[in-house]
Amino acid sequence: MAGPLAGVRVLELAGIGPGPFCGMMLADLGADVIRIDRPGGNQSAFLGHEVLFRSRRTLAVDLKHPDGVEVVLRLCGTADALYEGYRPGVAERLGVGPDDCLARNGALAYGRMTGWGQDGPLAHAAGHDINYIGLSGALHAIGRSDTGPVPPLNLVGDFGGGGMMLALGLVSAILSARATGQGQVVDASMVEGSAALMAMFYGMRGTGAYNNQRGTGLLDTGAPFYDVYETADGRWITLGPIEPQFYAELCERLDLGDDLANQYDIPNWPTMKERMATVVRTRTRDEWDELLTGTDACYAPVLDVDEAPQHPHNRARGSFIEVDGILQHRPTPRFSVTAPDDPTPPVPVGVHTRELLTDAGFGADEVDTLLATGAVAEPPNPM
Repeated sequence: MAGPLAGVRVLELAGIGPGPFCGMMLADLGADVIRIDRPGGNQSAFLGHEVLFRSRRTLAVDLKHPDGVEVVLRLCGTADALYEGYRPGVAERLGVGPDDCLARNGALAYGRMTGWGQDGPLAHAAGHDINYIGLSGALHAIGRSDTGPVPPLNLVGDFGGGGMMLALGLVSAILSARATGQGQVVDASMVEGSAALMAMFYGMRGTGAYNNQRGTGLLDTGAPFYDVYETADGRWITLGPIEPQFYAELCERLDLGDDLANQYDIPNWPTMKERMATVVRTRTRDEWDELLTGTDACYAPVLDVDEAPQHPHNRARGSFIEVDGILQHRPTPRFSVTAPDDPTPPVPVGVHTRELLTDAGFGADEVDTLLATGAVAEPPNPM
């Protein structure tokens, strides 16, 4: 695969959520990501992970079999990085912890993806995205003043604060290893990753610019000029003209007169918002689209996942593509020279087992023995 990470090999000990997201991002950018899954696959990898599993080769290994563990350790010798998403201590008990893997390749970047981190009082507790962003301060800030916190899907913990941070950490550790010859462990915590996403708000709180009251500030639906509004046909639009010149254009195009002229009259924001909502409800979303699209009023419609790929802007840029019948995002960001190839669909678990072992230097007899003992596996009808 082309892309800026061409020539980088990453071993992914299979999991769900942030781990596959990290692998998708690295594979999208050209890394050779080898997904090491359990024979038969992970039944927890429920519907919806298909896109996250794209563009990988796959090897089925039984990590409870000593020969299966040896397979992974031998593969470490040809890899730039390996990452896992187990609870702390599980990889060590299986025999594929950092010490085991770094002993085979001292320049390996070893990534660890957890919610709470590798240590601390909660390190061994179960949890999910909603718990981690609750602890980081992120969840408290999201929602309206008259509601409780609103979980933002699992975008902030799993993907932004987890998988994306792990991908950045692994690339950083690989660059360091190539410069120094020394590998290291990357401890990616979703609590800490989502706290990093809150950096601006912690900074604003420290200077008194953020009052810590949900739904009352500039960016959290407190401001009348930074919110979503319902249209006459029950759909929604976004308005976000923070800068005075953009706000002035919005007021002119909505024919608001002098009612809302004082943009930062904060005590009057609730009344201003009611006025804005009343005006927006006078037209349909398509009518607002015709009036405001492409202007400096900082406008966009609220599109659902069926509509977004069909929007003229997204179509013009080719932002979405179809892979194996599923519409999904094109690899991002874009590169002017090392442009990544289009993604390939996920394949059955273990379909590349024999190929990958052979490429790693395992002899044909060794591969047959590993398959016979169940240390590794192929699908019933390998491609």
